[in-house]
Amino acid sequence: MNPRSLRRRTTAALAALAACAALIATQAQAQAAPVADALTPATRFYVDPHSKAAKQALTDLGNGDFANAVNMARLASWPQAEWFTEGTPDEVRAKVRTLVRKARAVNRTPVLVAYNVPGRDCTQYSSGGAASSAAYRQWIDAFAAGIGDGKAVVVVEPDGLALLPSDCGPGVDPTGELTATRVADLAYAVRTIKAKARTAVYLDAGNVLWRPVGEMARRLLDAGVEKSDGFALNVSNTHPTDHNARYGTWIAKCMWYATEGPEYARGHTDWCATQYYSPAAPNDGAPGNAVDSADPATWRWTDAWFDQNAGTPPNDALHHFVIDTSRNGLGAWTPEPGKYTGDPEIWCNAPGRGLGARPTADTGVPLVDAYLWVKIPGESDGSCTRNTGGTIDPEYGIVDPPAGTWWPEQAHTLARNAAPRLTFNR
Repeated sequence: MNPRSLRRRTTAALAALAACAALIATQAQAQAAPVADALTPATRFYVDPHSKAAKQALTDLGNGDFANAVNMARLASWPQAEWFTEGTPDEVRAKVRTLVRKARAVNRTPVLVAYNVPGRDCTQYSSGGAASSAAYRQWIDAFAAGIGDGKAVVVVEPDGLALLPSDCGPGVDPTGELTATRVADLAYAVRTIKAKARTAVYLDAGNVLWRPVGEMARRLLDAGVEKSDGFALNVSNTHPTDHNARYGTWIAKCMWYATEGPEYARGHTDWCATQYYSPAAPNDGAPGNAVDSADPATWRWTDAWFDQNAGTPPNDALHHFVIDTSRNGLGAWTPEPGKYTGDPEIWCNAPGRGLGARPTADTGVPLVDAYLWVKIPGESDGSCTRNTGGTIDPEYGIVDPPAGTWWPEQAHTLARNAAPRLTFNR
């Protein structure tokens, strides 16, 4: 590379980093705003000036990797959630309070994730959590105390409801006691955090290709979703935004149908059509056109069921939801046919993915309160093996970093493949 070209690329990279710094600095110049709901279409989310992406931009620049430095600076300009996964009550209270105060100082709303329920993730890649229900509730009390009277958006326990102890395998919860305790703990978390007047709370509800509509609706109701602002979908996953929006709408209508709808349907979320539904199963009425839970073109029977049985309840009578778009720009990953004989773990460090819709509370979709980057782009899901029996992830040819570890190569890929194209947050 000739010196003139090198100077141009260096100047461009430095300009990009400066633009990112200037954008984040504008938060500090924000005018104080009157007290308002924690989440409205006008909400502006907090950007951490010291995020992992911001640090990676400087590392890439120092390595002469100008293209990735610019992309990381762009990534760093967008708001991302802060996860709270461990610590004593005193520690989590202090950390939450610090984040909320930083955001308040620049008139922004932080997005927080509470992720510490006992037995989380069925002892898999993201296993851990509090030692007991009592310890968890003390931790939640402290988490809520850290928020205080500040604004915040909180996603409660990703996978906590979609992956109950009873789902973890035979013999894990033979009496159902662990599952009942989990549901009660989630309800406690929702109720306690929502008691903070300026906090919006969304209880995680998995994703479109996980639990059937009626089953997830029942779980949400059991876990006290009525005390929250709604539920969260697609956290740490790659399914398309519009697929999750359809799924979330069905869940919301199903909960209304079973609680506020026809008298005969009270309590019957199990009657709701699912994303797998067809009155002519296994086909949807046309030979060779089987219902596919990943293909909205085959979901017309589900829509028709809700139109006929739930009608069109007003949007303010339905639970709203948020969607994680941090890795779904290119949709879900599908491995080559026949490549894996076991579960290919399509959710786990899915290769070749891209950032999705940018974080915003102005979605234009009536029931979708926000698109958020809940999963931090560039953090590993864990040491995926595609059930091959070894330790190597065959998609990358390495042992993947542990869950939550920053993975520069993945961050670079997500930014490079962003759809829509990654630009600076302005």
